[in-house]
Amino acid sequence: MASTGRPNPPEEDDDAEEEVQHFDDFTLASSWERFISDIEATCRQWLADGPKNLLEKGAVAVEDSKNLFMVKCDLKNVAKSYCMEFYFQIDKNGSQQAAIGNWNSNSHDLQLCFGVKDFLLIAPQSASGVLLDTPESSKLLSSVAIALSNCASLWPAFVPVHDPSRKAYIGIQNMGTVFTRRFEADRIGSQVPVKLMHLEGLYELFVSKFVSLRGYHLDKFISTVYSGVDFSMHNFKVHFMMRLTYQTFPYDEEDEENDMDELMGDKADTEEHNGSESRNKLHWDDDCPWSEWYSAEDPLRGFELVVSWADKTVENTLEMAELENASPHEAEKWILHPILSPYLGDPSHGKRIDFASQLLCLVEALDMSFTAQFMEDFVSVENPSSENLKTSVVIPPPTVLDRVIKDLFHEGSKLPDFTKGEHRLSRALKAAPLESLFTQFCLHSLWFGNCNIRAIAYLWIEFVREVRWCWEESQPLPKMPTDGSIDLSTCLINQKLHLLAICIEKKREMNEEFLDCIGSEDSSDASVSMEEHNKVDKRKNSPSEEDLQRKRDSSIAEDTSNRLRFERKTESSNSGNQSPTDAIRRGSAGPVGTMMLLKSRQRLHAPFTQDPPLMTEDMHEERLQAVEAFGDSLMRFLAVIWIVFYMFVNVPGQLEKDILLSDMSAFKAANPDAVFEDFIRWHSPGDWESSEPEAAEPLAGSISEGSKDKWPPRGRLSQRMSDQGNLWRKSWNDAPSLPADDQKPLLDPNREGEKILHYLETVRPHQLLEQMVCTAFRGSADTLNQTNFGDMRQMTSKLEQLYLLIKSTLGALQRNHLPDRAQTVKDLRRLCVAFEHVEKLVTVAASLHRKFLDASRLAQVIFSEFYGIYVPVMGINSNDEENKSRTEMEVGRQEVSLRERQVVSNLFSPPSANQSWRKVLSMGNLLNGHEPILREIIFSTGDDVNNGIHYAAAADVAATSHRRGEEIETHRMYVSGTSNDLRVALSVTSCD
Repeated sequence: MASTGRPNPPEEDDDAEEEVQHFDDFTLASSWERFISDIEATCRQWLADGPKNLLEKGAVAVEDSKNLFMVKCDLKNVAKSYCMEFYFQIDKNGSQQAAIGNWNSNSHDLQLCFGVKDFLLIAPQSASGVLLDTPESSKLLSSVAIALSNCASLWPAFVPVHDPSRKAYIGIQNMGTVFTRRFEADRIGSQVPVKLMHLEGLYELFVSKFVSLRGYHLDKFISTVYSGVDFSMHNFKVHFMMRLTYQTFPYDEEDEENDMDELMGDKADTEEHNGSESRNKLHWDDDCPWSEWYSAEDPLRGFELVVSWADKTVENTLEMAELENASPHEAEKWILHPILSPYLGDPSHGKRIDFASQLLCLVEALDMSFTAQFMEDFVSVENPSSENLKTSVVIPPPTVLDRVIKDLFHEGSKLPDFTKGEHRLSRALKAAPLESLFTQFCLHSLWFGNCNIRAIAYLWIEFVREVRWCWEESQPLPKMPTDGSIDLSTCLINQKLHLLAICIEKKREMNEEFLDCIGSEDSSDASVSMEEHNKVDKRKNSPSEEDLQRKRDSSIAEDTSNRLRFERKTESSNSGNQSPTDAIRRGSAGPVGTMMLLKSRQRLHAPFTQDPPLMTEDMHEERLQAVEAFGDSLMRFLAVIWIVFYMFVNVPGQLEKDILLSDMSAFKAANPDAVFEDFIRWHSPGDWESSEPEAAEPLAGSISEGSKDKWPPRGRLSQRMSDQGNLWRKSWNDAPSLPADDQKPLLDPNREGEKILHYLETVRPHQLLEQMVCTAFRGSADTLNQTNFGDMRQMTSKLEQLYLLIKSTLGALQRNHLPDRAQTVKDLRRLCVAFEHVEKLVTVAASLHRKFLDASRLAQVIFSEFYGIYVPVMGINSNDEENKSRTEMEVGRQEVSLRERQVVSNLFSPPSANQSWRKVLSMGNLLNGHEPILREIIFSTGDDVNNGIHYAAAADVAATSHRRGEEIETHRMYVSGTSNDLRVALSVTSCD
């Protein structure tokens, strides 16, 4: 029955409504339960997808790991947001325990700490990323554990707690219906107890975690663990694994200064025993070919050596003490990890000093060289363009200039080996040899004033001034040969300097002959003045000087005649009566086979002739241009063919008049009775047309009085030589009979030397810089080619590719006019980038070869891996000049064999006194005085699952017979750190 009373007042209605609002309906899910449901739904989805599908859906690879991937999901609980990440590992044949036992360097931090494989990590989305509230962290971990239990998942779950610097975690894992595994990790960042710096103390710490389960009272044990308890009286069977990481000392400027002080202090003592070789090498590349020009940073900044002991069983602290004193050479495995310098993956862009960076500066100088007509314009104060250069570039002080000039001209007079460092493709580059004067000038200019155009001009002017001094003082030109032919495959300046060196030598010889003549005249005058006091009757009774000279000449002629007659008798028995002209042969090099003179029937002698005049490339071009001045195109073509034929084949015949006259004069002196036809038969056999059959030619010694009807041999001159007014016959008539020694030299050293100096002083800047660029590239490449990097075939192939690239790129500079100046400069800049990459490879190969001389396998394996990583980067940076991205360079770890351990051990040189003072040695297992930078230990202990640990465990074992007798890991403790840093991660398996 409805109520008829008056309604309640408004205050009572509000109270009733408030009571209704606070009614809890337990049939509805709470926010915490909804949060657990969200976690469960996400985990079920990940379980259903599996690793392969997760990869297809966008799983991200974890950094520094090859086979670990991660997916994540954002969750929200009331007002707080969380991020849950699932880490899973894809292995072909690896397991959790295998990964732990092998100390997988690519494992995640939590995998290594707790020995897990796939795991969940849930953390708040906050600035710190950790949970500072202990109840909240426990509640969050419980939520994940319930969700995983509902999914029947065995994934362990972790939550970061405490301060982020502590790297602390708590975790839990459901291992079935009986066992639960709990995790806890924390870190001590400073003030590590002394006992925990040693293996005995760490062993005792681990024992304290499970000793109460075996009849000991845990609280009492912990309170007395550091109060003098003698653990040697108790045995606790524990499994033990250890990994030690050593690292070579990094480069330190202070250490270098101390080494320099020691070097200067001990210099006097060491020089007495070792001489000049007592200098300690302060740089790794002191004996590398490029050390003359710059000191390269060692591409191998250091080495990391990881030595590991496999699973051992220890029972007391005494065994742990023995392990702490054990040598790293007793470890089961050594793993070496080279630490590469960051500059290998960083584009230089002029930040480093090496050949490539300086060659780039030289290319920029070439681009600026087109703005002036002479090199003096770049240093002249009257030139307005030089004022602009003064603000941006500088010239080194005079002391630096003097040192460079002294190194070029005044150090060492021994002629260098011009084939040193030469690659088989070096001659394809139109440049000077590495040890030549011009190449040394170009290499010096790379480092002179940072290779700016103004500094180059300043150095070139002083260089030419010094060359002129050598010419005027008749001093040998250093680093240049004084004989031989001009190599037209080199650059023009090198050809000029070579010809100048020859001219200086000939000038010196002429001066010495002149001085000898003056000295002989002075001595003869002195002797005549002394003989003026002799008696007149004595002078009358003595034969006159003219009579003595006449008799002396006649005796010489007689001796010569007798010698020639003897030679003729031995050479031919049918030579007949000798002519008196045989006695006046001059400059004969000997008879030519069986050839006879047509008129006198004497043996035809080949004369000593002057060498053809040496010519540089531009001199040949001038002669070709002179030939082109002929009016008739056919004659011009034939003349060009003749000159080119002489230039490259060096066959005499069609030569200039002075050379032809010289040969004719020498031939006449050696064959006084010769006629023009005899000269043609010897000098140009092609112009003598014989009309006799080949078999009818007389043999040696076959000419006799009975064969007069066959003499002279039938033949005639060619049409070219028979023409009226032939220049050869006219030259023959005009040529005097003079041997080569009495002729005027074909090469006038004074004239040619002045012409060369005029060229050097007035050369156009862009012509000089073009030749400098070609020569500097070849000189730098040849210097790198001298590097000893062992049997690394990749490096040999890469250097050959570099030479081919240089040849194709520098081809444009070998023409008289650049087809496209901007494009050429751009190509040269790309060439500098490619050169930089090869230079880095050379330094890496050289450094590895030097460090592993007795372990070449390690050097080759490490370089091959680095080469495979670096070569793709070379292609990217070569095509993109403005690429400023940095590529991380890291090579893998290599296992060291027993035979190679001593070589690797030598890499860890004993620390200096300064380095020892900085570090207090607190840990054992020293390697050549180095203590490990990181010590990692895994303690573990297990128990049989049917050992009566828990009644539920026995029931579970009875239900699953395959687990009968199986041992599970009940306690595991991972310890890592040094004397100033200690991190401990503990996992405990229990029956709940």
